[in-house]
Amino acid sequence: MLRISGFVVGRFYDENGQPTEALLEVEALLAEGQKLKAQSEVEKVHFPACNSEWSTGHGGRVWCSTKSGGVIRDWTGVPRKLFSPVSGHVQCVCVKDPSTADDPSLQKYEGCPSDADSCMVAQD
Repeated sequence: MLRISGFVVGRFYDENGQPTEALLEVEALLAEGQKLKAQSEVEKVHFPACNSEWSTGHGGRVWCSTKSGGVIRDWTGVPRKLFSPVSGHVQCVCVKDPSTADDPSLQKYEGCPSDADSCMVAQD
């Protein structure tokens, strides 16, 4: 059985067909990206996104339901601000247990009771 394997000498393979440092770096970045994506999927199930609405006259509202964030579940949850150090952004997520306030990445909405499933969001 004749087996032919080819490669192009250059940025990713040397003249002996061995991977270069550049290819190893790309593979490491790809692995890191896949790891972050998997973490994001786990986080989405654990902290599904809130429903939200906004109007000029009333400002905004965020709320949780058993289907918010595209995650169907048997609990409603309460809205919280979640800071993601990976993206540097804040988003509204539904938290199953309101007593998780000790999590430093989660914050209550100002003026909203800690056990409320809907919160008004101030206009900017």
